[in-house]
Amino acid sequence: MPEAPVSNSPRSRRRFDTIADHPWRAAFAVAAVGLLVLFLLWDWNWFKGPVERAVEARTGRDFTIGGDLDVDPGRVTTIRADALELGNADWSDEARMAAADRLELSIELWPLLRGQVRIPEIRLQRPQVRLEIGPDREGNWSAFAGDGGGGSPVQLQRLWIDDGSLLFLDPEGETEVDVRVASQAPGEGDAAPPVAITGEGRWRSAEFELEGTAQSPLDLQDTAAPYRFDLHARAGATRAHARGSLVDAFQFENFGFEMALAGQNLEHLYPLLGLAMPPTPPYSVDGQLRREGTTWHYRDFSGKVGDSDLAGTVTVETGGERNFFKAELVSKLLDLDDLAGFLGAAPETGAGETPSPEQQAEASGSGVIPDTPYELDKLNAMDADVRLRAQRIEADLPLDDMDAHLFLENGLLRLDPLNFGVADGDIRSTVRMDARETPIRTTLDADVRGLNLGGLFPDSALASDAVGRIGGHAKLAGTGNSIAAMLGSSSGEVAVGMGKGEISALLVELAGIDIAEALAFLVTRDRRIPIRCAFADFAVNDGVMSANALAFDTTDTLIIGEGSIDLDGERLDLLLRPRPKDRSLLSLRSPLVIGGTFSDPSFRPDLARLGLRGAIALALGSIAPPAALLATLELGPGEDSDCGGEYAR
Repeated sequence: MPEAPVSNSPRSRRRFDTIADHPWRAAFAVAAVGLLVLFLLWDWNWFKGPVERAVEARTGRDFTIGGDLDVDPGRVTTIRADALELGNADWSDEARMAAADRLELSIELWPLLRGQVRIPEIRLQRPQVRLEIGPDREGNWSAFAGDGGGGSPVQLQRLWIDDGSLLFLDPEGETEVDVRVASQAPGEGDAAPPVAITGEGRWRSAEFELEGTAQSPLDLQDTAAPYRFDLHARAGATRAHARGSLVDAFQFENFGFEMALAGQNLEHLYPLLGLAMPPTPPYSVDGQLRREGTTWHYRDFSGKVGDSDLAGTVTVETGGERNFFKAELVSKLLDLDDLAGFLGAAPETGAGETPSPEQQAEASGSGVIPDTPYELDKLNAMDADVRLRAQRIEADLPLDDMDAHLFLENGLLRLDPLNFGVADGDIRSTVRMDARETPIRTTLDADVRGLNLGGLFPDSALASDAVGRIGGHAKLAGTGNSIAAMLGSSSGEVAVGMGKGEISALLVELAGIDIAEALAFLVTRDRRIPIRCAFADFAVNDGVMSANALAFDTTDTLIIGEGSIDLDGERLDLLLRPRPKDRSLLSLRSPLVIGGTFSDPSFRPDLARLGLRGAIALALGSIAPPAALLATLELGPGEDSDCGGEYAR
């Protein structure tokens, strides 16, 4: 056969020459094909050992990849690892601190050549993290604190969490929090998707629930940018709503955000926060919560407690032997009934009141004096400095305003001052309660100055136009763990009186049971008559107030009295002897007996003693107010005022 002609074209000759002249190109092509085949067929599990050892060297914890390790090479290379586990601290009973069913990580190759680590996305399937505080109050995460190291900065763009969980344990603090985290719909553009959070558990042994949303945990790496969140929590009847943003959220020593609190009773905060608050009606407040080291601030809060508005700032110092609670509080309108819990009394539960369920149950008591015992462990649990100013007061009593400053130090409580504006005058007092031993020992020192007689009876048509200024003082000391027990064992003195003034003549005639004159005033018109002097002086011994002197003198009638008031049994036993100074055919001139209990007093004439005038034939000169009382009275003009002159002689 003839030989095939050999092509001698320039194109064929160039191809042959290129391969023949450059054999290294052929080798490179073969190597490239070989590497491609190697990448496709390589068992990446060979790298599991080196990766595990590298993580262990950096963290000091065991690290295992229990499943496959796989790599999809490319401009953006994807690395997948299954069944990951990270070991726990040596002191923990649980060997595993963190785990994940799968980690999928994308990394850009070309930036690595420039010393940059850019990770477009990390996806975690069922990650589980266990954070716990050990016996020495050391967290199992402390080994990683500040482990920023040197080297290239890592740029993470997106994090996707599928069915994650976080368990926080503090056995000493009786706290166990189990939180579930899952990424929501992706954010706009390259933004990391936010996460939905739900959780439950125990906080200081109290059951609680948690739900809300937060930015992606990936955003926590930027310590200069705010990290936004909106969380709702519930522990029993106490609810909290935390929202806002944190800067450098991992700096647990310093942060701040908005916090709303609401519940049935501020007393419920004691097991949750360790704050010994008094029993209160339902409350709701909202303010700015900040932490600075061991100091917590609740600033510029406002809200309601029961039927009272309340605003101010609270600071809690937690670094000492006991928590220190400091507060500056202001109320524009204070319903005095809302402070009943502080006194150990049950609040009103009728229409227009807002009691808690516990207070509704307590309201069934029959006594007038509060008898709920104080809890000594709470009085010794913290120190306090609390100032409360009420601009207006709503109460059954004619109270105008209040200024109270409470100090609590190592079980010693002082109210200094405890001042009330009353009927255009004021009551200034100090109270001291020593709870360092049981029963509590209490002392009261109070002065009454300039109370307007008419202002004490604003709802009485007969008494509201009375004229006169009342003064007095009280000094008592007693022991007991409730107000009732303290007063029931108290000893000291109580005195009150007034100088010149005016009062309805009808009231005086009714008190003297002068039927004729009383009827005359009723069918014609009332008139006011001068008050010459009025006073009551009681010696108190073991809870019984015994009258040393008791007199009420007008130009028409002199009323003198005797008897006692039992603070322990809450009973009245007083005898008032009216002596009209004018003549009237129908004047009974019989003594008036005041008896019964504080909650159900009785007033009746003692007809059996009718006409026994010898028993009250007392010279006016023998009726004199105590000298200590004179200093508190506004006696009127002139040095020969009745109380200071005639009665003193």
